[in-house]
Amino acid sequence: MTVKDLKSYQILNEKHVKELNSDGILLEHKKTGARVFLLSNDDENKVFCIGFRTPPSDSTGVPHIMEHSVLCGSAKFPVKDPFVELVKGSLNTFLNAMTYPDKTVYPVASCNDKDFQNLMDVYMDAVLHPNIYKEEKIFRQEGWHYEMESADSPITVNGVVYNEMKGAFSSPEGVLDRYTQNTLYPDICYTHESGGAPEVIPELTYEDFLNFHRKFYHPSNSFIYLYGNMDMAEKLDWLDREYLSHYDRQPVDSEIHYQKPFDAPKDREIFYPITEDEPEDHATYLSVNTVVGDDLDPILYMAFQILEYVLLDAPGAILKKELISAGIGQDILGSYENGILQPYFSVIAKNADGSQKEAFLKTVKGTLKKLADDGINQKSLLAGINYYEFRSREADFGNAPKGLMYGLQCLDSWLYGGDPLMHLEYEETFAFLKKAAKEGYFEELIRKYLLDNPFEAVITVSPKRGLTAIEDEKLREKLEAYKKSLGAEEIQAIVDGTKELKEYQDTPSPKEDLEKIPLLKRSDIRKEAEKFILTEREISGTKVLAHELFTSGIGYLRVMFRTDRVPSRALPYVGLLKAVLGFVDTTKHTYSDLSDEINLNTGGITLSVSSYADSREQGAFTGIFTASARVLCEKLDFGFSAIAEILLDSILDDEKRLGEIVAETKSKSQMRLNQAAHSAAVMRASSYFSAESAFDDCTGGIGFYQFLEETAKHFDEKKGEVIAKLKETAARLFTKENMLISYTAAAGDQAGLEAALPLLKERLPQGDGTVYPFEWKKENLNEGFMTSSQVNYLARCGNFVEKGLAYKGTLRTLKVILGYDYLWINVRVKGGAYGVMNGAGRFGDSYFVSYRDPNLRETNEVYEGIVPYLEQFEADERDMTKFVIGTISDLDAPLLPPYKGIRADAAWFTGVTDAMIQKERDEILAVTPEDIRELAPIIRAVLSEQSICAIGNAEKVKANQDLFKTVKNLFN
Repeated sequence: MTVKDLKSYQILNEKHVKELNSDGILLEHKKTGARVFLLSNDDENKVFCIGFRTPPSDSTGVPHIMEHSVLCGSAKFPVKDPFVELVKGSLNTFLNAMTYPDKTVYPVASCNDKDFQNLMDVYMDAVLHPNIYKEEKIFRQEGWHYEMESADSPITVNGVVYNEMKGAFSSPEGVLDRYTQNTLYPDICYTHESGGAPEVIPELTYEDFLNFHRKFYHPSNSFIYLYGNMDMAEKLDWLDREYLSHYDRQPVDSEIHYQKPFDAPKDREIFYPITEDEPEDHATYLSVNTVVGDDLDPILYMAFQILEYVLLDAPGAILKKELISAGIGQDILGSYENGILQPYFSVIAKNADGSQKEAFLKTVKGTLKKLADDGINQKSLLAGINYYEFRSREADFGNAPKGLMYGLQCLDSWLYGGDPLMHLEYEETFAFLKKAAKEGYFEELIRKYLLDNPFEAVITVSPKRGLTAIEDEKLREKLEAYKKSLGAEEIQAIVDGTKELKEYQDTPSPKEDLEKIPLLKRSDIRKEAEKFILTEREISGTKVLAHELFTSGIGYLRVMFRTDRVPSRALPYVGLLKAVLGFVDTTKHTYSDLSDEINLNTGGITLSVSSYADSREQGAFTGIFTASARVLCEKLDFGFSAIAEILLDSILDDEKRLGEIVAETKSKSQMRLNQAAHSAAVMRASSYFSAESAFDDCTGGIGFYQFLEETAKHFDEKKGEVIAKLKETAARLFTKENMLISYTAAAGDQAGLEAALPLLKERLPQGDGTVYPFEWKKENLNEGFMTSSQVNYLARCGNFVEKGLAYKGTLRTLKVILGYDYLWINVRVKGGAYGVMNGAGRFGDSYFVSYRDPNLRETNEVYEGIVPYLEQFEADERDMTKFVIGTISDLDAPLLPPYKGIRADAAWFTGVTDAMIQKERDEILAVTPEDIRELAPIIRAVLSEQSICAIGNAEKVKANQDLFKTVKNLFN
């Protein structure tokens, strides 16, 4: 049977897509009108996605709450959390759901045929037959609910999405994003916050919630996507037979409407919270945001991504350079926000002064006018085009399967009635842009869309001290007034509802329901661990780690230098050097010209600092400074030459440029700490006892941020010292004796390394080989870092190997058990946190951390309960099989060639062998409940370290200050 033989579908279009080496077929399900798009190819990492157009009519967050809630049980799979059951017990390579401003999507991916079918079945039943109609508590748990322990206690609001969105709007960037769309699209769905505004979420009623599902979650409003190596006809026949054929075509008014353009730009000021001690100077965000055409123009769609790169993102990007030179903002951000019907282009000056607004607009518009009139540097444009073309051909999306990213990209046109292949067939687009770049096309885009276009909003986001405390107090007063308006029976109803919800959360799903979730057997799992692909050799005395893998003609080069050539007190300069190199002029090029040369000839050069613990010596680690290049193998010589120029010819004593970089790096570091506070808290708490984590913290964590803050504050008096330290650090790092090479390419392309390596090596000084032991003070600082966030991140860390206990592969299984059973239920489901993570490292360093958590003390008490939970742990064979499969899913995530090379490099540095990896896998495959109980002493040892670090709401941290030795502001 072929797709053409299926009577229930109509084929609308068929096409071979050479860019993706895929056959594309666009269909319509005849009975319901469900839209279907197939991309058939030889990729074993198969993807399925069902999505719905879900334009919000208010900011209660109903699309987002629905996304969470439909995954909490369905007719065929009535367990309370099938999503978690699948994470625990499937070989998925991707499993999630996402809410966008106008759509909600449910994608899954797996390399295992049987597993893939199971995932499709659970997701289809979830979206079409959810338990939300039978169980109102799902809405209260995932969305919002009033909470009262007793009639005497205060009323509070809790809920997973409610707390998630409080976290999302705790950063100024989140506030700016929200109000940009709100201002640019006042008359259509984009004016509303589809994720939910925390102050509005409690206005959503259960009935309106159900009505939203009734309206939008119907096959007639669906977009179904299948990608990969599978029997497409069999899958479509199953979809029709099991699900689609049970529905009739239904009119669904979900069309995304156009916003009528403005006659004149809008101007708006909004506020974001800072703590009482944070400075208000240089803390304003100035932005100009312009609507650019629509998403149904493939040329415009790519051209504005290239313009964003040329104007704002590339080192030496002209618009960014002009704003920084004018002293407007310490960091310039920007974006071309596509993925909505009418995309917009933003220019943002971060850490500016509110008084600079007019100067900001004058500089932006003046620079754009000059570019439109005099022309954009041709080399910069072609470099930008090459950068995006290289990325399109390479299709490296990190951990995300490329089939998933293609599916999301096709919705950028398909959702609005366009061809789903519009943005995937890129060859003609790039051919047009290369020609058009020489004919004034990009200059005309600037003139038409960014200069002569009043469809624009100027938005200022200003700091306001104590705004979080003010908002919290307002909410307290509102809830207090609400409680006073209630009668005794109504208060008792809330108390009873709180108790009933907790009982519901405490009650496990019946065994017979759990057994309805399809499950593989342990015997379905591959027994052999994937081996490291690495050949160690030497070229003229330089150690080379070679990884022979098919890479489509691309060479992945990593030039590495050990950081132990730098004294411990100077290690923050290693982190700063990473930020400086490539962003200052060299003796041969301006940094803008060098960036253009690099992007014309490569897929990019990046610098990083990382660390690797050593399995052969407890507490030892290797710090590494890496320069990575992605090049076509025939251009490997250029890769080495460009790295040599960046490392050896950079001019490090341009005081003005250096001051700009320090300020920008501080700004970016602050943004990272806001966005990934859970990771920063784990790194900081671990730094109290772990040398490796202390290194990571001082080169890229809170310690590094504190160094940047101090350096930026006193730059004028310290600039001579900073320049001297950077030069000294570079001289210590970049030497012949300290260099190590990693190269990932096909066997036939490895030979090019010998000819190209001297282009760097012959320019390096020999070096004297002096090594400095890492010095740090082992001490439990136990810090509570206060921010203006509305939520918290609590880390509890420790090391068990130092206490004489050995690593076991079953700790990988414990991560799944805790992450999706004990911690999930107690911190997320009951506590209302958006997430909770844990991990136990091979070398002993282990952690527990909550994410966007309304609590602190309660979460710490949950951590304390892990040992008793483990001591009493029981699970039947089905549950243990589930946990094993979930563990292997994580271990066997497919890796692209460059990441296989990086994995093997890590094994080489850490001393981890194929035999060790196999032993770990064998222990996982054979794990029993008794093995899990035997891990209790390991977790007890971790918790006994008593290393705690929290980042979060200032009032909450103060209220729980007895958990910490010191309480201080994260930002000063």
